[in-house]
Amino acid sequence: MFFRKVVSAFVVGSVAMTSWLGVVDQTDAKEVEKKDRIKSNFQYENLENYFTGFDGSFVLYDTKQSQYTIYNKEKSVKRVSPNSTFKVPHALIGLQTGVLKDENTTFKWDGTVYPFAGWNQDQTLKMAIQNSTIWYFQSVAERIGAAREQFYLNAMSYGNRDISGGLTNFWLQSSLKISPLEQVEFLKRFVNYQLPFSKQNIDIVKQILVMEQKNGAVLSGKTGTGWKDAVINGVPINGWFVGYVEKEGNTYIFATNIEAENNATSGKAKEITFNILRDKHIYE
Repeated sequence: MFFRKVVSAFVVGSVAMTSWLGVVDQTDAKEVEKKDRIKSNFQYENLENYFTGFDGSFVLYDTKQSQYTIYNKEKSVKRVSPNSTFKVPHALIGLQTGVLKDENTTFKWDGTVYPFAGWNQDQTLKMAIQNSTIWYFQSVAERIGAAREQFYLNAMSYGNRDISGGLTNFWLQSSLKISPLEQVEFLKRFVNYQLPFSKQNIDIVKQILVMEQKNGAVLSGKTGTGWKDAVINGVPINGWFVGYVEKEGNTYIFATNIEAENNATSGKAKEITFNILRDKHIYE
């Protein structure tokens, strides 16, 4: 019963984005009026100076004003692999299925030496998100199984919902793809408890995602990098930083994506995001 109620809320929360993209043909006059009103809440801004050398997009949603600010309209709806930003929904799926119990659920390191020192030890869920430890979530995926992964991707309407790239790799520069605008829509539902997961499980992930606090504002987020010709540590061609800022009773939800032949890292996406948020006096 709980799942049905949450899924219903999730579907309602998805209408704004679906209408704007024109996926659903609305013929009723009131629905057309509603769609026009939704479209009026999208404003486009030239932020190209922040993205020098990258094909990038930035999407910001001001919750209090119900206002979207978008740089690069075309790329804001282009789907690319989520890479490690998928650890947010993946943690939720793991918790909801019981594969993960809480933020302290520990998986043993098998001794494989990785190029990132933080990976070369036993990992809790909290550590695996903060270290962006791929092997931990590959183990999570194996325990969840393809059927349940697909079920929850469908229930969340997460991107193109495609896991054909393989159970332990589908989100890693592979078959699963999502746009910056869809990332923001997902995080809107996450923040507002409109996803098919319990409040307790959402709160666990929210706590883990907190990165820093300053001047009365709290920043939560997740990075992600996609590499060419390698699962990890190849040529970085796809960089993400997604998250939200809670400040003065408002929540600002954002997604930044950059692509390039090289150097398109999550670190660079994060730097760009910080610069934009600072200049907009959202997080400074």
